[in-house]
Amino acid sequence: MGYIDTFYGRTLADDAPFSALAGTIECDTCVVGGGLAGLTVALQLARSGQSVAVLEAERVGWGASGRNGGFVFPGYATGHKTIERAAGTDNARALHRLSIEGMEFVRDTIRALNIACAAPVDGIMSVSRHEDGTELRSQADHLQREFGYPIEYLGREQVQGVLNSKRYFQALRDPRAFHMHPLNYLRAVGREIERLGGKVFETSRTLSGTFSGPEKSLRAAGGQVKARDVVIATGGYTGGLIPKLRRAYLPIATYVMLSEARPDLVRAAVTTTDAVLDSRRAGDYYRVVDGGRRLLWGGRITTRAASPGVLAAQLRREMTTTFPQLADLKTEVSWSGLMSYARHLMPQVGRLQPGVWYCTAFGGHGLNTTAIGGKLVAEAILGQSDRYRIFSPFGLAWAGGVAGMSIAQLTYWKLQAQDWWRER
Repeated sequence: MGYIDTFYGRTLADDAPFSALAGTIECDTCVVGGGLAGLTVALQLARSGQSVAVLEAERVGWGASGRNGGFVFPGYATGHKTIERAAGTDNARALHRLSIEGMEFVRDTIRALNIACAAPVDGIMSVSRHEDGTELRSQADHLQREFGYPIEYLGREQVQGVLNSKRYFQALRDPRAFHMHPLNYLRAVGREIERLGGKVFETSRTLSGTFSGPEKSLRAAGGQVKARDVVIATGGYTGGLIPKLRRAYLPIATYVMLSEARPDLVRAAVTTTDAVLDSRRAGDYYRVVDGGRRLLWGGRITTRAASPGVLAAQLRREMTTTFPQLADLKTEVSWSGLMSYARHLMPQVGRLQPGVWYCTAFGGHGLNTTAIGGKLVAEAILGQSDRYRIFSPFGLAWAGGVAGMSIAQLTYWKLQAQDWWRER
């Protein structure tokens, strides 16, 4: 069972499978889900000497964790002021610091494990599609004043000097943020977990579980795992193992396409190695990959799975509207993945009951927030801290089921309309 056809699947540094579960094993902690959140929990536990097993239904990073845009930068799916209203001013600041810590955790892990194939590249630009210089300067000042976090303000000439589009105005550039190959990162983390004595099992779907009592038991295809603690970190692909978790998020599909190899055309539009996202609430994101030969472009969300080819055509229209000079740049492959969104648009990190933990719903900001969420859950299991409690204002509220899906889609269309009007 392999990966779906994506840029990351095509450029894997290590495709050797992890073994499947066979028989019964016992360990301190069992993690369900071999994505960014689950592997971060397992890595931190293994580093501290715990025996740990990871159960992944498909392949490590098979879900959205290994198919995303590869952007690693601070923040959450919702804005700072919304977080402030829910958690208070001090906690909102602490949460933002945690998002920075999550970003640095990923960078530090790449360095510590020498994951050269993750190919990290510094710099992410957030560009405005309307005149917004005053607001962007204010944001940069706030980040420097409150968090000592330097952000570069770029005027319109600077932006259009590297992004050859009349659609763009000003931008904020984060020199500490970076972009990378998430699937290579994940597989290297999985190998490190096993080097430390942990077990990572692929093609080992969890079928049922017993969660009461001091010993938990999980039955999976091929065997059984008994553990003192269980962590559910299955994101947009969460099934019915714990119904309360499944009801607490919405699976939202997002779409990505990869261009053909045409470095001449790519350079005519984009001459920066920075990853780029626009500041619209329903915006696009893109970056050059394959040594500048190709463009990876993502965006659009739907609450129902749609054909990646159909959505790629829409993404391509957006790309060529932004960069008319890319009209002849063909799409080579497109794909989609399911993200998990909670109603409050914040990660769901916490303890469901003694010995049962959850770490999910990262809403498209997973490369930094999965890292910090996983780290905090591991700290709690090890008795090192209770920092995970800072996420308690953002709990497992019912996401609304079918009605919630419809509301989410209508909200997205509303945001698109507001973006369109604001640009004009």
